[in-house]
Amino acid sequence: MSLLEVKNLTKNFGGLAAVSNVSIHLEENELVGLIGPNGAGKTTFFNLLTGVYVPTEGTIELLTDNGMTKLNNVKPDKINELGLARTFQNIRLFKDQTVIENVMVAMHREQGNSVFSSILRLAAHYRTNAEMRAKALELLKIFNLDGIADEKARNLSYGQQRRLEIVRALATQPKILFLDEPAAGMNPAETAELTDLIAQIREQFDLTIVLIEHDMSLVMQICQRIYVLEYGRLIAQGTAEEVKQNPDVIRAYLGGVD
Repeated sequence: MSLLEVKNLTKNFGGLAAVSNVSIHLEENELVGLIGPNGAGKTTFFNLLTGVYVPTEGTIELLTDNGMTKLNNVKPDKINELGLARTFQNIRLFKDQTVIENVMVAMHREQGNSVFSSILRLAAHYRTNAEMRAKALELLKIFNLDGIADEKARNLSYGQQRRLEIVRALATQPKILFLDEPAAGMNPAETAELTDLIAQIREQFDLTIVLIEHDMSLVMQICQRIYVLEYGRLIAQGTAEEVKQNPDVIRAYLGGVD
């Protein structure tokens, strides 16, 4: 049984089908790429899987303790609680909060001592806050951001902000992490570092990772399987080698790039 099953997923905007009859599956602890030209429907597909959009047709099912659970019409916050987290194509940090505050805000489910203890500043509140800060620092250390934990997010470099967004998503303790163009805007050295980090966190956190990325060297290097979209339709799937040699993919996107 797959961790996530997507069957015949379709999203129409008026008369336009942004995603059309797409079926994929995700297994536990695998790294999957989603590629395609600009306008292929990749981010729309992520938005459907994470509850930002409601599908016009099709089903999304996640393996939970109660078996396969349908995610259609489930709100994004509830989907996150079930174990799906994401980053965005355009960075969405709390720019006026510190680095560590951006991570700790994602740990709201750990604030089990409730509003009551927070308002009265009971010992439980401080204990929980200290535990959350320690966990946040552990995550930041993996991404070499612990040394600037108290810096405002707006003061970070573009590459650092990208990494911080991934840390914040990890702080929700997901089963599946969706990364929307994580290497966008990064220089070659930053991209190489990120490539190693993505592979590392999949193993360290026992995650399934799905990434949208235009940097084909990154995708081909670390993705075990790749899905290819064109005009909202799935035109190919397989290993990196299979996708590279697929004539439909070469025509639509790769252009023979090694």
